[in-house]
Amino acid sequence: MDGIHKPADQLFENSKQTASARIFNELLQAILSGQLIPGSKINEAELAARHGCSRGPLREALQRLEGLHLILREAHVGARVVSLSDQQLTELYQIREVLEGLACRLAAQHMTERAKDELRRLLDTHRRYLEDGGHQKYYPQSGDLDFHYLLIRSSQNALLLRQLGDELYPLLQLYRRQFRDSGYQQPQLAFKEHLHIAEAIIEGDGELAEILMRKHIARARKRLKHILTT
Repeated sequence: MDGIHKPADQLFENSKQTASARIFNELLQAILSGQLIPGSKINEAELAARHGCSRGPLREALQRLEGLHLILREAHVGARVVSLSDQQLTELYQIREVLEGLACRLAAQHMTERAKDELRRLLDTHRRYLEDGGHQKYYPQSGDLDFHYLLIRSSQNALLLRQLGDELYPLLQLYRRQFRDSGYQQPQLAFKEHLHIAEAIIEGDGELAEILMRKHIARARKRLKHILTT
């Protein structure tokens, strides 16, 4: 073999992986955008027909979504988008409060000058959005999690990044639309709190940065609880 043509089984494997990745990305966006709401059933036969694929790539995509805790699959029942109870959402924010507080403390110790410049640019962008009345731009797909994610990366703690970025944040994004549509968003206040957190980190005051971040997330948790109980 001259190395130009790949074996048929390898071509099939690459094609399957490509189909799986495409379906995964489309389903992920559908879930995070609210097209597939929490609790909605996922019909495998319907999806396979819609995407023009076999069940194999589809099930691989569903397995990846299950790994992100965005869907649940049960024997003889099928798959559905995860729907967290009020208590589970509260617990999610409690864990986030502790872990992000720690991330801010570590970021104050380890943030590089390049990361500080990136943080300043991000905050300048958010400031312009708010000054122009673009509150929806301030909360795009990943929203102010961009700010939080940057601080977590700057903590230089791989375990924190994995637990928050790969495990908690997809679930948080799933419920961001509930915040956005509730009328309880407070972007000006959130931005002001972000500024104070950033200032503490840039000044290297990890203790203050941790306190401010925990208060910031605790306030969001209280607003969420109010939304869920009214």
